[in-house]
Amino acid sequence: MTTLLRGLIERKEILVAPGAYDAMSAKLIEAVGFDAAYMSGFGVAAGSLGFPDIGLLSMTEMVENARRMARAINIPLIADADTGYGNHLNMLRTMEEYERAGLAGIQIEDQISPKRCGHMEGHKIVPVEEMAAKIRAAVVARKDPDMVIIARTDGISAEGFDGAIRRGNIYREEGADVVFIEAPTTIEQLQKIPKLIHAPVLVNVVPKTPYLHLKRYEEMGFAIVIYPPLSLTTAYTAIKEKLTELKTDGIMKDGGHGGVPFDELVEFLDLTKYRALEGKLLDGRKR
Repeated sequence: MTTLLRGLIERKEILVAPGAYDAMSAKLIEAVGFDAAYMSGFGVAAGSLGFPDIGLLSMTEMVENARRMARAINIPLIADADTGYGNHLNMLRTMEEYERAGLAGIQIEDQISPKRCGHMEGHKIVPVEEMAAKIRAAVVARKDPDMVIIARTDGISAEGFDGAIRRGNIYREEGADVVFIEAPTTIEQLQKIPKLIHAPVLVNVVPKTPYLHLKRYEEMGFAIVIYPPLSLTTAYTAIKEKLTELKTDGIMKDGGHGGVPFDELVEFLDLTKYRALEGKLLDGRKR
C-alpha cells in the first residue's frame, strides 16, 4: 500500500482522499471507487469518543482505530498523527506503531501539544527546529522507505503566509515526502502554494479553504486533496434527521431500517463471503 500510495501521488492526476473515521466509512470510500482514504483526527475524536478535535486522544487510541480501518480496505490509508504525540523521541515510536498498523502514509503537524483543529482559531506552533527533529525521527524510524511522511504546518494562522511557506520548504529538506500548508484563506494563496513549495503538496478542503472543484486544485498543481470531515458530517446530518423524524412522528417514512435495505447492508459487510467460508469449514468437519 505504501508503494501504491507513492505512485498515486506521483501521477499527473490529483489524488482524492475523502475523510473516514471508522472501518465502515473507509469501506464506503473504497466501494464508491476512490483510490485512497484519509483517517481524520477530527473524525476519530468525534466518532469514537464524542470529543472535539483539541488533542484529547492518545497515540494508542488513534493507532488502534487506524489499524481497524486499514484492515477493512484494500486501498491506501493515510492517517492523521497530530503532533506525533510528544517530542522527537516520541515520534520514533509513533512512526513504528503507525507503520505496524498497516498505514500507507502518516501526517504530522507543527502545533504545540495539545493541538487543535487547523480550522479553529488561536494556533500556536513549535519552533521550526523542533518540528524538523520530528521529521528526521520519522524518517529514521520507518522500516519501509515507501511509507509516506506528510508534514503539515499551521504557519499561516500563527506566522503568516510567508512563514508557512518557509516552514514547508524546511520540512521538505528534512525528509517530508509531502508538504501540507494548512488553512489557506484565499484563491491567491492556493495558487501560490504549489509554485513556492519544492515538494508534492496537499490541500485540505475544510471551512477556511476556498471551496473549488477538485480539478481546479489539480490545475493549480496540488498532488493530493483531502476532505476530512465528509463522512462524519454526512453521518451526523443523516442520523440527526432520522432520529428527529422518529421522535416527532413516531415512525420513519422509509421504515425502521432508515432507508437502506437490510440485504444491501449485510452484503456490503461481506456476509455472503463469510457464509460461504462457514459452509466450507463445516463441510470439512463432516469429512
